[in-house]
Amino acid sequence: MTVRALSLLPETVLRDVAAPVSEINDEVISLLDDMVETMYAEAGIGLAAPQIGVSRRLIVMDCSDDEDEEPVIWKMINPEVTSASEEMAKMEEGCLSIPGYRGEVRRPAEVEVAYTDINGEAQTMRATGLLAACVQHEIDHLNGVMFIDHLSRLKRDMILRKISKDSRYSKQS
Repeated sequence: MTVRALSLLPETVLRDVAAPVSEINDEVISLLDDMVETMYAEAGIGLAAPQIGVSRRLIVMDCSDDEDEEPVIWKMINPEVTSASEEMAKMEEGCLSIPGYRGEVRRPAEVEVAYTDINGEAQTMRATGLLAACVQHEIDHLNGVMFIDHLSRLKRDMILRKISKDSRYSKQS
C-alpha cells in the first residue's frame, strides 16, 4: 500500500464527474488500499479517488471512533445515494482537498446508498449521523461537488478568495 499525494482545490480533477468502474480487478483493489492508507496518513475519515487525482467512482471511509474495538473500513465502488430522508441535519465539515477550512453543511439526516463491494457484490448501506454526512460528502466528490458548494455564497467566495491568494503566493515563492 502506498500513500498517494492529495489533489488540492483548485485542481480540475476535483470538479470533474468521475467515471464509473466497469471491472473490479487488482488495479482497483490496489487503488482502494492506497486510498485507505492515504486517508489514515492524512488523518481523514473518508477519501474519494478524485482527491488523489484519479477520476474513478471509488470511495473509502472509516467513521469509527476511538472507542470502537476494530475500525469499520468501507470500500465502495460506484456508490450512489438511492434515497434520502426529508429530515435535514447540520454538521461541520472539512475536506482533505481544502485543508484548513471548515463549514457547517446541511444534508439529509439519513441516506441509503447502493454500491458494489470489492468482491463484485451489490450492497446497500443505511447511514445516519456522521456516517451519513461522510458518505454524502465523498459521493459529492465523485460528482465534482465540494463541501464549500453547500455553504452560503458569501462563505464559499471568502474561502475561494483565500485559496486563490494562497495559491498565487505559493507559486511566487
